[in-house]
Amino acid sequence: MTQQEPVNGFAVAVVREDGRWRCSRMDSSALSELDAAITELRQLRSTGAVFGLLAVDDEFFIILRPVPGGVALLLSDAAAALDYDIAADVLDLLRVDPPDEEDNELWPEGDLGVLTDLGMPAHELQIIVDEVDLYPDEQLQMIAQRVGFIDEFTKLLDTIQA
Repeated sequence: MTQQEPVNGFAVAVVREDGRWRCSRMDSSALSELDAAITELRQLRSTGAVFGLLAVDDEFFIILRPVPGGVALLLSDAAAALDYDIAADVLDLLRVDPPDEEDNELWPEGDLGVLTDLGMPAHELQIIVDEVDLYPDEQLQMIAQRVGFIDEFTKLLDTIQA
C-alpha cells in the first residue's frame, strides 16, 4: 500500500440506547487500523445499536458494525484499497480481491444492508454511495439524517472540524 503518512478524516462511534442516539469521537488510529476501530466499537457495550462511521481523506467512507461472530462492513469505494491500508483490510476481511490498477470505476464493497434495521434500506444506501460528487462527510451526513441522529452527528463534527 502506498499510504504511509497520517490519515486525515474522522471516525465516529454511534450508539442507540433506550431510544436515544449518542455520537462520540473515536481514536485517530481507527482511520488507519481496521482492528483498532473494531476493538474500540466492541468496547462500547450497549443493549442497542453500535456502529462506526469513518471518513478517510475526503476519498471514501467505511461503515462498520460489530455483530455476533464478526463485523458487518461497507466500504464506499473498493478502489481505495489500492492506496489505503484500512480499505485493503476491509476487502481482506470481506474476502474480496482488490480491483485492478486500471479500473476507474467506483463501486462499494460489503453489506449495503448494514443499517437496514435502523431505517436505512440497502437501496437508499446505494444511492448515497453512488453520489460521487459528494465528499464522504456529506454522504455520512445524509446517512445520519435518514437514520435519525443528524443533530448529534453535526454537533460532534462541529467540534472535530473546529
